[in-house]
Amino acid sequence: MNRTTLSLIAGTAALAAVTGFAVLTTPDAAGTNTAEAAAVLPVERTSLLCPAPSLSDLADTSYTSFTPVTKGTESDGKAELQSATEQSADGGSEGKKKADKPVLTPKEPGTPVTGDASGGDAPALVGTAEGKFAPGWTVQETTEVAAGTGRGLQGVNCTAPDTEFWFPGASTAADRTDYVHLTNPDDSAAVVDIELYGKDGALESAVGEGITVRPHSSEPVLLSTLTDEKQENLTVHVNVRSGRVGAAVQALDDKLGGDWLAASTDPTGSLVLPGIPKDATAVRLVAFTPGDSDADLKVRLSSPSGQITPAGNETLHVKAGMTTAVDLGDVTRGEAGSLILTPTDRSVPVVAALRVVRGKGSKQETAFIPATRPVGTRASAADNSAKGTTLSVVAPGRAAKVKVTASVGSDGGTAVSKTYTIKAGTTQNIEAPAPSGGKGTYALTIEPVSGGPVYASRTLAATEDGVPGFTIQTLPDDRGTVAVPEADQDLSVLQK
Repeated sequence: MNRTTLSLIAGTAALAAVTGFAVLTTPDAAGTNTAEAAAVLPVERTSLLCPAPSLSDLADTSYTSFTPVTKGTESDGKAELQSATEQSADGGSEGKKKADKPVLTPKEPGTPVTGDASGGDAPALVGTAEGKFAPGWTVQETTEVAAGTGRGLQGVNCTAPDTEFWFPGASTAADRTDYVHLTNPDDSAAVVDIELYGKDGALESAVGEGITVRPHSSEPVLLSTLTDEKQENLTVHVNVRSGRVGAAVQALDDKLGGDWLAASTDPTGSLVLPGIPKDATAVRLVAFTPGDSDADLKVRLSSPSGQITPAGNETLHVKAGMTTAVDLGDVTRGEAGSLILTPTDRSVPVVAALRVVRGKGSKQETAFIPATRPVGTRASAADNSAKGTTLSVVAPGRAAKVKVTASVGSDGGTAVSKTYTIKAGTTQNIEAPAPSGGKGTYALTIEPVSGGPVYASRTLAATEDGVPGFTIQTLPDDRGTVAVPEADQDLSVLQK
């Protein structure tokens, strides 16, 4: 190995620590002068994108930012959440003035901070966090819409930019108004393709190809403008040709309220969809396989007492390239529940999401639960209150023990932690702790302590005029750390 190779390894390790989007492993090699086991370090920089919250003049939106305390971080750092307003090409003063005014600026790790906006002209936001604010940074966008299409409670976790997203559960039906929000955080334009898949396969749509998202801007794309077909259940595939974007689907219903549909986890053979509310009155499963082979899946409901098979829905057959939907009714029957999908035989990559309805008649509300990654090392949910928050945790395999920490409140208090045991194959709605003497909103951080992998989600609920408004956010690993290989102590032999 020469000096050039050594420099490349060092540069790659530094890049991983900054971005937090890569985990590096060292291949096996003969001899004693190989890289040692990877060190786990806090990420040094994080980006988050929040979609424009609503087109309604009756919308009120709050933003809550939180970074959990992480060992090993530097003592300094900063974080800001700003309008994703496109700056002029010449960097004029008007564009710079808008970009320099943050919507909110976090205080210290471990302490939530809030901001708000109202009306239909609230912009999409771009956030960056560095140093001690970067590891595990989370921002929750919560919107209350008083009336009209999509009325109720809408919530979404602001997400990191990426190059591919899958959204099973979208629609172009007559009573639905669904937008794909694309946000570009970078200095150059992004080019995006949007593909739609219905019950019979791909929908023809030349309009969805080569969509340009300008630098530092956001583009809401109405799905019904991409196709003439009216289909109740669609899978949306967002593929970024150049650049990177944040993407989320805003699904608005004339009668059933609305919410944000976050992206499903990457296509995989087994999926977990955690945290179906125990009082759900209707649950619909929407699944899609992007490969060339059909998928056959076992459908199991993880309840507080163990896994059961939904009557009449023991298995699900998903044809290749076609969206499949099945109504599960009030599948939870008054108990906490999560849906677990596993292959009956051969594993075929699948994406999936649930549409969940609460309430009856004219007082119904909708939320979505996409398939998600496990909690992993740690995950946080911001914008909680003692009365309106439900934390749901499922251990689909082995039993697990988890620690849940309620941060200090945005207006003070003392953090409180409790440990819970989740029995194998069960879903538990945890009576999560609240900060001692705390006021305002607070964050919940969940950390596995022992046992098998766990999956989690958080439900926010707020009843308004008899309508049970609610929104659900899944809690995948926050990717606050990255594995970086360590070089051997004696590097002199590497210079030969």
